[in-house]
Amino acid sequence: MAERCDTLLLNGTVVTMDARQRVIGDGAVAITGNQIVAVGPSAALVAAYVPRQAIDCLGCAIIPGLINGHAHVPMTLLRGVAADMQLDVWLFGYMFPLEQRFCDARFVATGARLACAEMLRGGVTTFVDMYYFEDEVARAAADAGMRAICGQAVMRLPTPDAASLDEGLARARRFIADWHGHERITPTIAPHAPYTCTDEIYHEAAALCRQYGIPLLTHLSETAREVQEFRAERQQTPIAYARDVGAFGVHCIAAHCVHATDEDMRIMQQHGVGVVTCPGSNLKLASGLPPIRAFLDAGLRLGLGTDGPASNDDQDMFGEMLLAAIVPKAASADPTVVPARQAFALATSSGAGAIGMAHLIGSLEVGKRADVTIVELGRAHSTPRYRYDPDAIYSTLVYAARAADVRDVFVDGRAVVRDRTVMTLDEAAVLRDAQAIADRIDQFLIEREADLLDKIIVIAGVRSDEQFEVQAKARLATPAAVERVLAALHDPAITLGKVSERTQYDTFFLWDDATLGRIRIREDRRTDPGARPTPKYTLTLTGALRRHTGHPALIVGHARYTAVADQPIRFYREYFAPDRVVEVQKQRRRWRIRFRGEDLAVNLDHLLGRDDPATYLEIKSRTWSARDAAVKAQLITELLAQFGIDEQTLVNREYVDL
Repeated sequence: MAERCDTLLLNGTVVTMDARQRVIGDGAVAITGNQIVAVGPSAALVAAYVPRQAIDCLGCAIIPGLINGHAHVPMTLLRGVAADMQLDVWLFGYMFPLEQRFCDARFVATGARLACAEMLRGGVTTFVDMYYFEDEVARAAADAGMRAICGQAVMRLPTPDAASLDEGLARARRFIADWHGHERITPTIAPHAPYTCTDEIYHEAAALCRQYGIPLLTHLSETAREVQEFRAERQQTPIAYARDVGAFGVHCIAAHCVHATDEDMRIMQQHGVGVVTCPGSNLKLASGLPPIRAFLDAGLRLGLGTDGPASNDDQDMFGEMLLAAIVPKAASADPTVVPARQAFALATSSGAGAIGMAHLIGSLEVGKRADVTIVELGRAHSTPRYRYDPDAIYSTLVYAARAADVRDVFVDGRAVVRDRTVMTLDEAAVLRDAQAIADRIDQFLIEREADLLDKIIVIAGVRSDEQFEVQAKARLATPAAVERVLAALHDPAITLGKVSERTQYDTFFLWDDATLGRIRIREDRRTDPGARPTPKYTLTLTGALRRHTGHPALIVGHARYTAVADQPIRFYREYFAPDRVVEVQKQRRRWRIRFRGEDLAVNLDHLLGRDDPATYLEIKSRTWSARDAAVKAQLITELLAQFGIDEQTLVNREYVDL
């Protein structure tokens, strides 16, 4: 006698991804409640079951729901922001500042709902997330009917949802306690990465995961620079460090691992670490080529992820499968590396193992959860189809099929997408809310990109220096002219203060629109006895320069702002995008002097790397007051006369303009 079932998917090509990786040409899947109760030929299941609903899948593939093993889904709202730049510029110049300003519970909720709609449309039934306000991500996934591992991000740095490390850990504990036991949502903690966390964070995270029986999420060895700097500081790789601080004492899902060494892979294999590679994001950010073949050869539990939509810029697992198959081929010049069947497994059965859910999902087998995706294969780009090769269906799914081919999606036996319509979310409202937030971000960026000071503030913070700088320069062509200046410094009217010697390497960013001002990045190396042993790096924004009305050789600058320069020149060049870059190097002797009750600086400079052998005299002073600037200008004029400076030797330009 026929049994009853809730849903019967029939007449499709069933790609089981079970241990034998069976493909059933005219197959069916029977679902009762949230479980798969039968998988087999259509004729056999039609005879064995009486369904509440039968869904014809003729011309379609019936596959396990796809698994996105690593994502930052709320960053869907930052899709399209700051493309085509280095990871550090992208992260510190745009992502972190935008998140600090705009990331709140509403931002996360809206971005997560938009991401869920996108993933469901692309056949994704399960995702692993790491972000802030993670309870909002969990709520969005639950409302959308998806399965998710949601990791509350924790760092030693202030984050949008936690002002301190302690506050971040407390938030993670509350989140896990509130959501633990949910039928589809697994709450957990996510130490961001070794370079943003502490030993304490990893110890606490591992203890929490052990207490609740949940996985630990983290990023490891994503870039070569990260590994090099970590090795220099800690004398070990980030992956070896993660082992030593207990991250591998529980099931760990490690994202990226692009620059894992052979020893790193051995460590991760021994500890059963789930590695999730994100080829689309890593390629776009030029973080490196994920060593997928090496991971597989090392016997790692390997899955695929999209990473954040701001760096990908989508959550299309069909695209990730394609990259997982073709990138290793190009890298190795071997077309047999990572065949389509293996790439497909990374988003299904192997991916389920990587995230610790192989007992529930990842394959179409009796007793597993009914997470099923139906892919239409009769479209122009997926026609014709061949059956002579058992692996032909994998080639079609990996090399030809697209996310837009997904027709129906079931999670826990519930239809969440039917006939390309998301059943669990109001997509129109989600799109409208997402664009409203994006419009605010867009306006902020429009205003910030037009203001150099704003661009500096968001990456470094600044202090406002004296608003006026008065200076004069003269070219001393002979040693005798230099000696006259040195002798004049000992005049009784001048009180000598601190004397220093240094080499300065200045990089100037200039714009065709001079009203924007100019940026100088300086490396200042003291060379006098007893000076500080390490260079000083500063970033200075100055306003447009003008000649002083009282003396044609005097230059007055307005609005001066200074910040610590803690990034390489390349970072700032990409971030500020100047029209021109000019480098000036000089050896400088500086005297701090007091003249007629006022403080001034006298510099004797020799420009390096130029044919000009002359020494330049520079006299300058800074002040907050326009009235005081006029006083300083008069004093500098008197000093020029006292130093015997001929008017013909005066230079009314800065070194960068010479």
